[in-house]
Formats: sequence, C-alpha cells, structure tokens
Amino acid sequence: MSSLFPDESSPSPPLSGTPLAERMRPRSLAEFVGQAHLIGPGRPLRQALDRGLAHSLILWGPPGTGKTTLARLMATTAGVEFVAFSAVTSGIKEIKEVIAAAERRRAMTGRRTVLFIDEIHRFNKAQQDAFLPHVEAGTVVLVGATTENPSFEVNSALLSRAKVYVLEPLSTDDIVRILRQALTDAERGLGASQVEAEDTALSAMAIYANGDARVSLNLLEQAVTLLPQNERGVRVLDAAALAGLIERRALLYDKAGEEHFNIISALHKSIRNSDADAAVYWLARMLEAGEDPLYVARRLVRFASEDIGNADPRALDLAIAAKDATHFLGMPECNTALAQCVIYMAAAPKSNAVYMAYGAAKRDALEDIASPVPLHLRNAPTKLMKGLGYGSGYKYAHDEDEGVAEMSCLPEHLVTRRYYEPTDRGAEVRLKEALERARKLRERRAARD
Repeated sequence: MSSLFPDESSPSPPLSGTPLAERMRPRSLAEFVGQAHLIGPGRPLRQALDRGLAHSLILWGPPGTGKTTLARLMATTAGVEFVAFSAVTSGIKEIKEVIAAAERRRAMTGRRTVLFIDEIHRFNKAQQDAFLPHVEAGTVVLVGATTENPSFEVNSALLSRAKVYVLEPLSTDDIVRILRQALTDAERGLGASQVEAEDTALSAMAIYANGDARVSLNLLEQAVTLLPQNERGVRVLDAAALAGLIERRALLYDKAGEEHFNIISALHKSIRNSDADAAVYWLARMLEAGEDPLYVARRLVRFASEDIGNADPRALDLAIAAKDATHFLGMPECNTALAQCVIYMAAAPKSNAVYMAYGAAKRDALEDIASPVPLHLRNAPTKLMKGLGYGSGYKYAHDEDEGVAEMSCLPEHLVTRRYYEPTDRGAEVRLKEALERARKLRERRAARD
C-alpha cells in the first residue's frame, strides 16, 4: 500500500532548477554551520541527534538559521519518517490526513513520524490542540518551527510536551563559510562555475543577509548568474559585481511581533542609561524597518514623564514638539526631530520620582480604605452643605503670608504618606527644596499642638 506521504527522511538529490539554498541544505551535522550552543559537543540536542533519539521540540529563531534542517537531521539520525507540513497553507482537514497517514505507517511498519510544522505560530489554539493526543500517544514526534516567541504563540499544553530550543542569527563569519562551501561544492553548489570571490564581496553579502543563510545563498546564486566570464573563463565576484544587487537590506522587524517590543525596550533603556549613541541606533533600526514614527513619538512622550519627569520638565515639551513635527512632516523628514528628542532625553538628568509617586498613590487609591474627602476641602454651594460642615476650617493659601496654609489635604489616616520623593538631580533639586519648605509650614500647627 502506498503512503499518502513519501519517505523524506533520506531526501533524494535536488531536481534541476532547485534553488541553491535548497541544494546546499546540510545533509549531516558535519555540514551544519552555526548554533554551536545547541549542537556543539556535549550539548543536549547534539547528544540526542548523535544517539538517534527523536523527541518533540519547538525550534524558535529568525529565518534562515537551520530550523528545517535540524528537523530533517533528527528524522535521518533516528531512522524515522519525515513529513513537512506548513501552517500557512494547511488546516484541520490536512492535519487529520497527516495524522491518519502517520497512524497507518506506525501500525504497518512500526516506524514513527517526525511531523515538522513550519510557522506553527500561525495555527490557532484549536488547531494546535489537535496534535496533543497524537504526541502523547507517540504517533508523531512534533517539531515546530517559529519565528515568534512560543510563550505567546504556542499553547501551554503543547509547550509542556515539547522542549524549546532557541536558534540565533548566524554570524557574518558563519555566512561567509556557507557561501564558500557553496562556491567550492561542484556537486550541489557552484563549484563548476569557476567563481573567484573576493573576501570583501562575501563579507558584504553576509552583512546584507543579516544572519539568514537562505538570503545569502539566493543572493550568491543571483550574482553568479549575472557574472560574465573573463578571458580565463573565470567569473570574478567583487564589490563592483554586487552593485545594484545590494541596495537596501530588509531589516528583521515585525511591527506586531516580539522584535518590535525588543527594540522599543532597547531604545527606552538606552535613553534611561544616558547612552545617546545606542538610543539613536535603536531609533534608526525602528524607523528604517518601517515602524510608524508616531508610535515612536508616543513612546518618547511617555519616557519624558516616566524617566525624566521634573528633573528636566523641558523634556516633555520637546517630546510633544517632536510628536507634532512627526505628525506634520511624516517619514523620512521627521527622523531628525525624533533623533533630536532622543539625544536630548539621553543627556537630560533622570528621575522616576513622578512615576513612583503615581504608582504609590495608585496602590493606596485601589487597595486602601476609600476615605471621604475631608470636610474642609469640600465646597459648600448650599446652606444645607454649610450646615453639615462642608468647607469648615478651610484656609485660602493665597491669604497666608508665605502662601501655604497650615492644614493637611490628605485623609486623616494618610497624613504621613509621601508619594513624591524628588531626586537631587536637575530641576528636582529646586522642587525638593520648595516642597520640603511647604511641608514644614503645614506642619507648624501640629508642632504647636
């Protein structure tokens, strides 16, 4: 009986016309480049692969870092079927067909199936749940690949049954090594094309690829295809040959995904740490990747009050001005307004006293007794309200010699609370002195009593 899904654990030679990136897919761990923290000697995943042990796992990492290849190698070393399945093009119907085929295969041959699900984060929770009983029964070994944080995109039940491995972007040296392998491999690569590649050209291609082996190999194949042969019958790949092919790198950035939050976090923390160079870099990473500049402007307005506050009140003015400039100009003209704001705030004195003050007041407002407003702070627009004591004991601060009346404005059980504790940085020094003076004036009556 023929199987619905052919045996892919030992892939056949690539067909003519197959892209270079697919032809050069590693066939063994010896050919695999990068991810030493996962498959280096003694590492858990390497031990599992060396011993031919297949276990359910989630491979989380950027594109072109080896997720599919590792899944294939696991199936090969374990001697089990490999079935690739895309969450982009498949639904519940296809899931049932795959599982049914795996069950038949196991019943007839005893062989398990490594079920590789590319972009598993695109499955909803119900679709992910459909795999659970079959993973538990051992019908399939589930290998999910995702570019998104599995903590948010993969349901907890599935995560509890699969080990998560984090893949890192390939280094520039890793990419150059992969390109060299492709240039020298006459069987699957471009070894028969007689290409002489300069190190500077390969480095430029590696930087452009931004850690993605597939991008680098696609670019190499395109470049070599366009190269003319010289009088020696050799194609020379140098910086000049790349002109026009490498114009603008596509930055890894998902405005709705984790990288969005990672970079805005890096921007915020760089400004907080007064590192203007890092702050401008992260700003550029966001804007050049296509982030909405008004989103950045809103975050800067928030930063101005959260991390600078009254240490330099002008920071909030500049943030609002940058927001208005961004709205008025749009990209790319607004980039300098945002950069000006970022640099100013990185250099400004920092204080989170306003942020801490509100947080402490919020806790008391939500968790403590909701005391009524003291009578002396209430308005008394009617005779009845005056008769009930509304406004009784109120002192008009402007009538006092020093502009501060000797009365508390907090509920009685909170009179000792101090929510705002100014720092000794920037303009807060003067605020601290003024507020301390006012506190002492208010406390004079209590001291006399």
